[in-house]
Amino acid sequence: MRLVVCLLSLLTVLGRAECGNVLVWPTDGSHWINLKIVMETLIDRGHGVTVLLPDASMFMDAKESDRFSYLPFNVSMSSKDIHDFLEEILHFSIYELDELNLLQVQMKFYELVSKNVEICLSYCDGVLKSPQLMDKLRHEKFDVVLTDPIYPCSDIVAEQLNIPLVYTFRFSIANSAERMCGQIPAPPSFVPGAMSKLTDKMSFTERIINMLFYLSQDVMANFVWRKFNNYYTDYLGQPTSYCEMMGKADIWLIRTYWDFEFPRPFLPNFKYVGGLHCTPAKPLPKDMEEFVQSSGDDGIVVFTLGSMVKNMTKERSNTIASALAQIPQKVLWRYSGEKPDTLGANTRLFNWIPQNDLLGHPKTRAFITHGGTNGIYEAIYHGVPMVGIPLFGDQPDNLAHMKAKGAAVVMDSIKNMQTQELVDGLDAVINDPSYKENAMRLSRIHHDRPIKPLDEAVFWIEFVMRNKGAKHLRVEAHNLTWYQYHCLDVFAFLITIVTVVLYIFYKMCKYVIMRCCFRSKHKSKKE
Repeated sequence: MRLVVCLLSLLTVLGRAECGNVLVWPTDGSHWINLKIVMETLIDRGHGVTVLLPDASMFMDAKESDRFSYLPFNVSMSSKDIHDFLEEILHFSIYELDELNLLQVQMKFYELVSKNVEICLSYCDGVLKSPQLMDKLRHEKFDVVLTDPIYPCSDIVAEQLNIPLVYTFRFSIANSAERMCGQIPAPPSFVPGAMSKLTDKMSFTERIINMLFYLSQDVMANFVWRKFNNYYTDYLGQPTSYCEMMGKADIWLIRTYWDFEFPRPFLPNFKYVGGLHCTPAKPLPKDMEEFVQSSGDDGIVVFTLGSMVKNMTKERSNTIASALAQIPQKVLWRYSGEKPDTLGANTRLFNWIPQNDLLGHPKTRAFITHGGTNGIYEAIYHGVPMVGIPLFGDQPDNLAHMKAKGAAVVMDSIKNMQTQELVDGLDAVINDPSYKENAMRLSRIHHDRPIKPLDEAVFWIEFVMRNKGAKHLRVEAHNLTWYQYHCLDVFAFLITIVTVVLYIFYKMCKYVIMRCCFRSKHKSKKE
């Protein structure tokens, strides 16, 4: 028995020796949901996880889990300030955008971007300008920094601690960071810009639009990054760009997959892990299950516009409720606003719903969604067709992908949506078998992969820890100038050579012709 205890103790010690120490840079919103499940899996595998926790956050809470270690830091704003900013973006996207002219839209967008930059830099200050916190981070001997780069400066922390950096995120503005900093190829002829609402099958006009979209978004990104560049340069004491630092990341874990994305080229250090948060459905609460079962053969419709939309105007809620009342299915609607006057007997309101479990229920016929990536992936996972009501950000683009793949009907906007439009959309996805077939096809693609997305994400994080980085997967493009990357110097050299050769050939021909003419004239004179 003593021998067995000794052997088990020895195996435990040796097992922990292979485990790492992970530092998580803060994130917020739905991004936190994706990051949290990765952290929990890392802990299950024996790794230590420490989260940098701002004192102002909407989702992150030290009381939520005792599995993580937390390192608190101060930011120069409150949780209410962040919530109010997000509400302002939402209100602008839904109610103001269509009413403003182009100049007013640009001015408002500049105002929102400036506020977002200030929030980002307050997070940077809270960590980087706290000597006590930075000293503690150095003392902890972390093996990797894991972050969703919704906020900048995680790359500075990784640089200061001399440890690898792993990103996990959906996308940046028009993929600017991935293209310009990560060096992933993105030919505008068939790779649509993120949020452009285009597909990979573009007409000539759409290719023009896509090219102009890339250029405009890159200009916008560089405008935002200029402020970050100044911050990075001041902190590091030498000219440094945000894009240069971001490009040093070892692995980019992109939270989409080929069930969602259009085919495109990618790089060895870009790994697509979409749907990593999805799980098999669990049993519903008893009262909810009874309501679902009461739907009979007609089944149910699941409706949620995400965690941010808790209320809406009475006119909008009545429009939606009136549409829902006209369908034979029972409806579970996540909504905490005032009860609509037109609410039908088939619709029940909930402050919260177990979205994944409902989408995995055999009686679910359709999913009405705002188009958030998390909800879309749960629908893909369970093979549920969608009716999209996009609100802001990446949501219109996400739903454009689902529409192009035949798994969704998409409304133009929640502001202008009419009752009959929603009724017709629901009738199409429920009664036209092609939508269900396409949703199931995407589900099969999602499940038919060599490794589950969560396991793949954790594998690459552990890979980086084991190998002290993954610089061997970074392309040499990071060390090339823009003109070298596009071979403009090679073209210039070849054109110069060709020009010189043609010029010499021209001179030689001219000389020969003149020589022959001179001899011919001289001979004629003699004769």
